[in-house]
Amino acid sequence: MPERLAEMLMYTWAPLVILWITVFPSMYMAPMNDSQGLPSGSMRGLNEISEEQKVLNRSKRGWVWNQMFVLEEFSGPEPILVGRLHTDLDPGSSKIKYILSGDGAGTIFVINDKTGDIHAMKRLDREEKAEYTLTAQAVDRDTNKPLEPPSEFIIKVQDINDNAPEFVDGPYHATVPEMSIVGTYVTKVTATDADDPVYGNSAKLVYSILEGQPYFSVEPHTAIIKTALSNMDREAKEEYFVVIQAKDMGGHMGGLSGTTTVTITLTDVNDNPPKFAQSLYHFSVLEDISIGEPIGRIKANDLDIGENAKSFYDIIEGDGMDIFEITSDSQTQEGILRLRKPLDYEAKKSYTLKVEATNVHIDQRFISVGPFKDTATIKIVVEDADEPPIFSSPDYLLEVHENAAIDSVIGQVTARDPDITSSSIRFSIDRNTDLERQFNINTQDGRITLATPLDRETSVWHNITIVATEDKNPSQISRVPVAIKVLDVNDNAPELASGDQAYLCENGKSGKIIHTMRVTDKDDPKNGHYFVYNLPPELADNSNFTIQKKKDNSLDILTKRGGFSRQKQEVYLLPIIISDSGNPPMSSTSTLTIKVCGCSNEGIAQSCNAEAYVLPIGLSMGALIAILACIILLLVIVVLFVTLRRHKNEPLIIKDDEDVRENIIRYDDEGGGEEDTEAFDIATLQNPDGINGFLPRKDIKPDLQFMPRQGLAPVPNGVDVDEFINVRLHEADNDPTAPPYDSIQIYGYEGRGSVAGSLSSLESSNSDSDQNFDYLSEWGPRFKRLGELYSVGESDKET
Repeated sequence: MPERLAEMLMYTWAPLVILWITVFPSMYMAPMNDSQGLPSGSMRGLNEISEEQKVLNRSKRGWVWNQMFVLEEFSGPEPILVGRLHTDLDPGSSKIKYILSGDGAGTIFVINDKTGDIHAMKRLDREEKAEYTLTAQAVDRDTNKPLEPPSEFIIKVQDINDNAPEFVDGPYHATVPEMSIVGTYVTKVTATDADDPVYGNSAKLVYSILEGQPYFSVEPHTAIIKTALSNMDREAKEEYFVVIQAKDMGGHMGGLSGTTTVTITLTDVNDNPPKFAQSLYHFSVLEDISIGEPIGRIKANDLDIGENAKSFYDIIEGDGMDIFEITSDSQTQEGILRLRKPLDYEAKKSYTLKVEATNVHIDQRFISVGPFKDTATIKIVVEDADEPPIFSSPDYLLEVHENAAIDSVIGQVTARDPDITSSSIRFSIDRNTDLERQFNINTQDGRITLATPLDRETSVWHNITIVATEDKNPSQISRVPVAIKVLDVNDNAPELASGDQAYLCENGKSGKIIHTMRVTDKDDPKNGHYFVYNLPPELADNSNFTIQKKKDNSLDILTKRGGFSRQKQEVYLLPIIISDSGNPPMSSTSTLTIKVCGCSNEGIAQSCNAEAYVLPIGLSMGALIAILACIILLLVIVVLFVTLRRHKNEPLIIKDDEDVRENIIRYDDEGGGEEDTEAFDIATLQNPDGINGFLPRKDIKPDLQFMPRQGLAPVPNGVDVDEFINVRLHEADNDPTAPPYDSIQIYGYEGRGSVAGSLSSLESSNSDSDQNFDYLSEWGPRFKRLGELYSVGESDKET
C-alpha cells in the first residue's frame, strides 16, 4: 500500500514538477567545465577582454543543458511551456536573438527569440515519437552573427498510461489430452502495451483468468495456461471457453486492461472399451446365398473417436467357424458377417457363433480400467430355398467311334432336385453349342444319342451343353458341359504326299535313286502308321525300275539298268500299290511318271523333250526362246525411237515441197503512201495541241507550180547520155512537185505539260541553233567514227 500511494503521488505531482523545471530552467542547468571545450561567457565581458587575452584564455559558458521534458497528451487553452533558454551573455537589452532548429522546430516547438521560452504548440503522443532533437543558438539581433556555437539538446515526451494492453494474436485455440493431471501445460498467450516499459508501471502487465475456472489457471506474469482440474473427460465435455485478462500498472487499481479468449479442446485418448449394444443377435439366411455375400452386421460401440474407436472382430466359438467369417468395416467400425462355404438346408438348419470385438489401439495408461474388448452371440437360421437341379458330375467326358450308327447311345448324364419336395428333371441340349444338330438327348433319362454321322478327320472333339430343368419350376435351371471325343476308325486309304513325277538322266547308271516317295494317311492308329509298298504283279519283274522301303515309311525308286534314251522312250509310268496296317487294311495305287532327260555332268536335268536333239549342242530350247524374245524387243524399241524422231522433226504446218512457190506471201505492197489513211488512224499519234493551230501537212503538194523547162536542142547523132542523165537528175532534185512528197510525222510527242518536250530528231531542223557533235569523239574509240561522219556532214553543210 505505501508503494501504491507513492506511485499515485508521483503521477499526480509529476506534471507540476516538470512545469516548474521548465519555468526555472537555470536551476537544472549544470555548468560545463573547461574539458568540454565549448566557449561561453557574457557578451559584455567578451567586449572588455583584450585581443591578447582572447587568444590565450578560453571563456566558460555560464549554463548548459542536454534534455528537457514535456508530458504527453497534455493539452490546455495555451501552448505548453517546455523550458527557457538563457545565457549570461544576455545583458537584458534585447540585443540577443535566440534561434531554434531541428525536429519539429517552428511547427511543434516554437521559441521566443527575445526571452528564449520554448512552447509546445501541439498535443504530443509518446507512442508516435518519444523524443525530439533540436539545436539552439544565440546570435546578435542586429548583425545575426552567432555569439556562441550552436548547442544540441533533446526534448523527451514523458509517458502517461494512455494505452491498454492488447492481445495481438488472439483469439487463441489450444488442445490438451483428456484425463490430464493438474498443471498440464495447455498454451501461452501474450499481450503488448504501447506505453513506456522503462518509466513507471504503465507497461507492467499482470494476467488473470476471468472465465474457465475451476478447469484452468493462468500464471500472472508468464501467461501460461495450465489445467487446474484432473480427469477431465472428453466424453462428458469436449470444449471449454476461457477468458484471459491482461492489466497494466502491475494489476493495481487504475490500470488499463485487455482481454482475449482461448478455446480449449480436449483431445481423445483410448479410455473407453468397445461395448455391444446387445448380447444376442439373430440372422436368417437362404441356403442358396452366394459365397462371400454379407449375412448381417453387428457393431460394438466405443465412446472414443478416431483411431481409439477402431475395433477388430473375430469368431472365437461356434459350430459354423469354418462356414462363416466376420470382417471389420473401417468406415463404420461394424463387423460384417459373410458366408465362406455353401449352405444346405437339408443338411443343417441353424448355427450358433460367438464373436469378440477388441480395440486395435490400447493405451497402457488406462489398462487398469479393464479389458478393452466385448463379446456377443449370433444365432443364424438357414431357410429353405428352391434350388436348381444338381448334376452328378460338374462335367462329362464321352467317347464315340466315327463309324457309330445313327441313334446309337453315346453316354448319359444324371441330375437331381436337392429340395425336400423333389421335382422331376427334364433334359435338353443347348442348341447354341450344337448348331449342326449332331446329337440328341432323351428328356427323361438324359441318354445322349447320335443324330448324324461323325468324321474324326473333320472334327475330333464336340463340346455341347446339357440343360436340366425342374418340371415344377421351369425357372430352376442347371447346366453342365459335355465333351465328346470321336475315336478313329481305319476308313481312309494312304495318299501320296510327295510329287507324282520324277526324272532320270540318259547317262545315268544302274541302281541310282531317281525319286523318294512319301505317303500320308488321315487316320490316326494307336500304334502309328506302317505302310506296305508293292508293284503290280505284271510289273514285278520289269527290267527298268525297282522299289526299296526305308525306315521312315518312305519309298525309294531305283533304276535297274542304264542307257535310257529319249529317242527310244521319253516317259515311263510306274504304278505302286500302297497299303496301311489298319483293320481292315486300306490301300491305294499311285502312278509315278518318270521322264528321261538330258542332264549336265552334275546330274542336273536340262531338257526332257525329244525335239531337243535337233538343237545345237549346248543350247536348249528355252535359251533360244529367250534370245528370240530379246531380239524382238530390241526391234520394237528401234522402231519406236525412229517414229518418235520423225514425229518430232515434222513442221507444225504440213506443206508440199512442190507447192512452196505458190504459198509464198509477198510483202512488196507499199500501200497508198501518205494519203492512205484507211489502214490506221494516224490521228492518235498527232499532237493534240495542234488541233486549233497549224497542223503538220500530210502528203500535201507544194503550192509552187513547176515551171516547164525548156526543151533541149536536139543533138544530132552525138547524144551525150551521161550529161542527159545528170540534167534530168538535177531537175528531179530541184522540183518540189515531183513525187514522192516530203511528209513529216511526229512520234515523239510526250503529252501535254511535258517538261522534256519532243524527243523526235525530225523537229531539230526547225531550230535555228546549230548542233555540235564534237562530244561524240570524247566517248571513246567506239564513237570516234560516228563523230567524224557528223563532223564531215556539218562541214559539207557549211560549204
